[in-house]
Amino acid sequence: MHTGLFHSLDLTADGKALSFLGIPFSVDRSPYFQVKIPVCRVRRGTGPRILLMAGNHGDEYEGEITLGRLVRRITPERIRGELTILPIANAPAVMAARRRSPLDQGNLNRAFPGNPGGTPTERLAHFLEHELFPRHDIVFDLHSGGTSMAHLPCSLVERQGPPERFGRALELMAALGMPYGFVAENGATAPTSMAAAARAGAIGLSGEFGGGGTVTPATMALTSRAIDNLLQAVGMVEAPLLGDHPPVTSPTRLLMLDSHEQAIFATRRGWFEPAVDVGAEVAAGDLAGWYHDLSDLERPEQALTFAHSGIVISRRLHSDSEAGDCLIQVARPIDEKALRAHDI
Repeated sequence: MHTGLFHSLDLTADGKALSFLGIPFSVDRSPYFQVKIPVCRVRRGTGPRILLMAGNHGDEYEGEITLGRLVRRITPERIRGELTILPIANAPAVMAARRRSPLDQGNLNRAFPGNPGGTPTERLAHFLEHELFPRHDIVFDLHSGGTSMAHLPCSLVERQGPPERFGRALELMAALGMPYGFVAENGATAPTSMAAAARAGAIGLSGEFGGGGTVTPATMALTSRAIDNLLQAVGMVEAPLLGDHPPVTSPTRLLMLDSHEQAIFATRRGWFEPAVDVGAEVAAGDLAGWYHDLSDLERPEQALTFAHSGIVISRRLHSDSEAGDCLIQVARPIDEKALRAHDI
């Protein structure tokens, strides 16, 4: 019993249960140590089957805090169906305030389909894709930009699965009520949770709800509303669980990321100064910012320009940058009818 992942949840029982997923991982200070990942199960009869998770990356807090609040508030009497909640899925990363797990440097959102005999991150990914995701109709994995990135608050889906499932994913993404929604082209074999959900036969939903390694009243409000909207849209609950929310006043504007050329990457050590912020509408050739070399003060700053038109969806928060760092990226607006017809 030195490998694998273990739990004591009865996934067929009605009621509310709080427990842990346990991953054995011997460390110097504790030879029988187990990674403990808190999990909540709420079930009442038959109905929608939804998995809500956050903390896929440890420094993304809107989802973690909101799902923790939901665990405390929810009761079986208020739902129909089955709800699984993982507020801090990559618990070692959350406790270290890092994107990746300090135990194995694992990035959970690049670890699927996982390995049942591998590192803790690989074992968790394997359990999620092969054991937990297939028991659910919808997997909603909440993200944000993390410590190093400012991100336009938006919902997210990957173009995965058969057309009818992808069409339903677009409907549910619109139901979240986010101002923007973007579609990623990562491919069926991608190591992400959304591709894993698709391989498990579930609808994958995600979103970037903030950034900067913090939360704000605005980002927390968007996160709570999106969760409540999803639960109501599928008929799991009749009323919001996380509070009263302002009505959605405009439809979600669809964006797409499908090319590395939509981003500007650093190619050497330097310091980035943005000319625009997230949410700006830009055209190809517009100024994105300047790249400085503070070690050579006679070297003029380098003007950086966008290769594509669209909406600035994210930018690097840390000015100090190294070769390979993504400095800023732009997503292009898309038409939903063309997207559904795979004409994009």
